[in-house]
Amino acid sequence: MSCRAKNYRRRFVWNVEMTSKPAILIIVENLPVPLDRRVWQEACALRDLGYEVVVICPQMKGFTAPSEVLEGIQIYRHKISLEANGIVGFFLEYASAIWGETILALKAFRLHRFKVIHLCNPPDILFLVAWPFKLFGVKVIFDVHDLWPEMFEAKFKRGGLLYKAVCLAQRLTYACADVVLATNETNRQAAHRNGRKSPENVFLVRTAPKIADLTQSPDPGLKKGRKYLVGYVGVMGSADGVNYLIEAANYIVNICQRRDVQFLLMGDGPEFNSLIALRDTYHLQDYVDFPGWALNDYLFKALKTIDLGVTCDPPNAYNHSCTMNKVLEYMAFGKAQVMFDLIESRASAGASALYVQGESPENLAKGILELLDDRERREKMGKLGADRLHNDLNWDRSVAELNRAYARALNE
Repeated sequence: MSCRAKNYRRRFVWNVEMTSKPAILIIVENLPVPLDRRVWQEACALRDLGYEVVVICPQMKGFTAPSEVLEGIQIYRHKISLEANGIVGFFLEYASAIWGETILALKAFRLHRFKVIHLCNPPDILFLVAWPFKLFGVKVIFDVHDLWPEMFEAKFKRGGLLYKAVCLAQRLTYACADVVLATNETNRQAAHRNGRKSPENVFLVRTAPKIADLTQSPDPGLKKGRKYLVGYVGVMGSADGVNYLIEAANYIVNICQRRDVQFLLMGDGPEFNSLIALRDTYHLQDYVDFPGWALNDYLFKALKTIDLGVTCDPPNAYNHSCTMNKVLEYMAFGKAQVMFDLIESRASAGASALYVQGESPENLAKGILELLDDRERREKMGKLGADRLHNDLNWDRSVAELNRAYARALNE
């Protein structure tokens, strides 16, 4: 046996002796860790509960090391095609992901002998990776971040055979799972209705940002000399409605002739380039900044600086079912926000948001100006959001449910 293999064996034996609980494997396809904050928080929480945690994720957005250990968590990353943008891209992305995840899952099983596979959707085809391991007694936990059929419909606006295949994939993933984690009440009800899972096997593990330091200093330079800064943070895909925010910026700057508002749109996705083109069409280059995907240092400083957050996802079945990370991040930093009226976004934000009816960029713009021009109301709403996140939606409650879910899966 080589010295390298001997050293690994010593480390592996030490880990087994030092942890009272078995190894687990988390698979996430749409973002790498630690960039995917929910998955990373779950991984760190499970590590702190005594599990040996292994994560498989894609190589993307600057996280390209095939293998590394961060904060005691083993991460394996696979190559993946470009993010889905159209049906062809949809297939290429997921086919390459399944291939990479299968190869790395076999490697992880050989090295770590995990007892649980924790599947983070989308997509709902990760059961193809997990199901063979059930033959070896491995339990499966399905972590429902999004309702995939609703997501598919919102992106591609079509039914037919492909939509039916997506619905079938969802049912098969539920069937594969021993335990389901739901991010909100809508997803919990879907697990009962679509997945036919019994209540004792479905656990509500809400998404809540765990930000260690909220004392960052704001960066006035982000305002480009203007009085107000309006922020957006998140994915920029066909279902996320960032085009509505750019059209709202056009209404504010070019129609209302407001020269005191700057916009900072942080994120990336399949529509990134077309959104920049739309901004340029409206001649908003001096008013709308696209810094790309923001890592924590930049993101937290920006959230500290903005006067108002925007959630511009349009009303549809998919967006009504989502707990938006950006909604909670605005709340964490005590920022009021404007959004289209979505069921789960309202359930999260409560009185900390101004809800815009319909799907109108003009109404979104008017809501933004209404709050920007009322500082006292804006600050009161921001405080209500911060208090709600701290008292009602805090991460510690979700960790307790996560612990219960794992105990259920392992029959502890």
